[in-house]
Amino acid sequence: MASALQAAYDARLAEGAIRADPAQAAGLAALIRLEADLEASEPGKLAALFNRKPESQRGVYLWGPVGRGKSMLMDQFFETAPVKAKRRTHFHVFMGEIHRLIGEWRAGDAAARKTRFGQHRGDDPIPPVAEVVADQARLLCFDEFQVTDIADAMILGRLFDALFARGVTLVATSNRAPDQLYKDGINRQLFLPFIDMLKARLDVVSVAGGHDYRLDRLRAAGSWFSPNDPDNERTFLALWRDMLGKEEEVGATLEILGRKVHLPHAAGGLVRAGFTSLCSVALGPNDYVAIAERFHTVFLQDVPKLTPARREEARRFVILIDALYETRARTVILAEAEPDKLYPSGDGAFEFERTASRLQEMRSADWLAEVD
Repeated sequence: MASALQAAYDARLAEGAIRADPAQAAGLAALIRLEADLEASEPGKLAALFNRKPESQRGVYLWGPVGRGKSMLMDQFFETAPVKAKRRTHFHVFMGEIHRLIGEWRAGDAAARKTRFGQHRGDDPIPPVAEVVADQARLLCFDEFQVTDIADAMILGRLFDALFARGVTLVATSNRAPDQLYKDGINRQLFLPFIDMLKARLDVVSVAGGHDYRLDRLRAAGSWFSPNDPDNERTFLALWRDMLGKEEEVGATLEILGRKVHLPHAAGGLVRAGFTSLCSVALGPNDYVAIAERFHTVFLQDVPKLTPARREEARRFVILIDALYETRARTVILAEAEPDKLYPSGDGAFEFERTASRLQEMRSADWLAEVD
């Protein structure tokens, strides 16, 4: 049978929506293989009559640097996959839902559990939660697969073991190879069996071509916009929408040392936030490091000129920029002035010079080309 995915990919090439990229070939081939496996395993009418669930198929894990076309490949696969019950979402959104379901199971009485989960016995929430997920989707496609939260790390193995047992097939994109997931995390040795499971149940494919398609957008538009006037604001927001593509701003909530930091304008590895929301509130180094590690591209808008009267905000801004610099995050800024004019004089201006130098470096073409 002809591949619907291959036909869709070729059509996009022909219309110029994408360009031919040999680095994507292995990922495309793995997804075409899975397309055929899913088609062959789709339950027939007799199996459906007896409510027989299909078996989980060997999935695909696409990993590589930002902007190489991993999400594009997965999205094209999702649109053409021969499966009715399927879902595509960001991994962090999915895990937020899992934690809410676990909370509902633990807090619910027998009646509430029966209503929500169709069952009520037992103390372990993982089987009923997996049942809910499997009932909703036979195919799960995750963008931005990344594990930084110990609460996620400790349940993933049992959760996905239960999902695979219930016939769920997984496709994921990530900036990290499986062996790099939850690197240096607390109790990581307990997470290692999940990594082994991923490698056993999914084809792990590197998509690491030399061409970065998101970088093309940043190079064309620039990453520093000043002054903060209507024209620059329109350009800044247009670049944000362009970088999002088909994604929606689903938001993200980071849990840091027992506190929650909500970022409403986020999608996968992209986040947009105002200076006030990050630097005029009681956030500290741990918060900024968590943001820098969670997002590969940060849009920061409405950065004002700083003075000694705003020295505490300036201090937080310095820590934020240091965190983004150290993690090599791509940073797009809408500011009132150029970096060397943001803190022009007064107490604290001399100390700010290092940050201004870093901001100049982070807007350079060399920086943008270097970071992943």
